[in-house]
Formats: sequence, structure tokens, C-alpha cells
Amino acid sequence: MSRFPFEVICWCGALLFLYFMGNPAGTHFSLCPFSRLDIPCPGCGIGRSLYLVMHGEFRASLSLHWFGIPAFLILIYRIVQLFRNFRLTLSVS
Repeated sequence: MSRFPFEVICWCGALLFLYFMGNPAGTHFSLCPFSRLDIPCPGCGIGRSLYLVMHGEFRASLSLHWFGIPAFLILIYRIVQLFRNFRLTLSVS
């Protein structure tokens, strides 16, 4: 019997967390070392951008981070790919 891929659980959990995280326009706590040092960070805003993509606010998502929409599509593609591979291993077993 094949085990369910842990990576699927991680990606789905991360997307669910981002979906339910609350208002992205409000204040937020950041662990980013770049923002703590007042250095422009290439990744800052991508989590809030993903939140807005999942809520259908594409223009606002683009205004926060240009890579939010492509990152969401890449994550969905990866999750689908992992489900397909898991299903194939079940049918072969």
C-alpha cells in the first residue's frame, strides 16, 4: 500500500492557511530578515498576493506582488501532479 504524499498535505495546508489568514491590508507580523533590516525584499507581499488571488482579487494581487498569480498556478499544478502520481501508484499496486 502506498502512503499519501506528505508534500500534498504541506502545500494544501499552506494554501488553506493563506486562504483563511484574514485581511491582507491590515498590519501583519513578519519574520523576514530583509524587512527587519529595512532592505527591499524580493518576496515580501507574496503571501498576501496569494491570499488575494484565492479570493478573486487579481488586480489587488498584482499590486502587492507580480509573482502571486504565477506562484498560485505553479502550486495548483504541483498538487494536481502529486495527486496523479499517487493515483497511478495505487492502480499499479
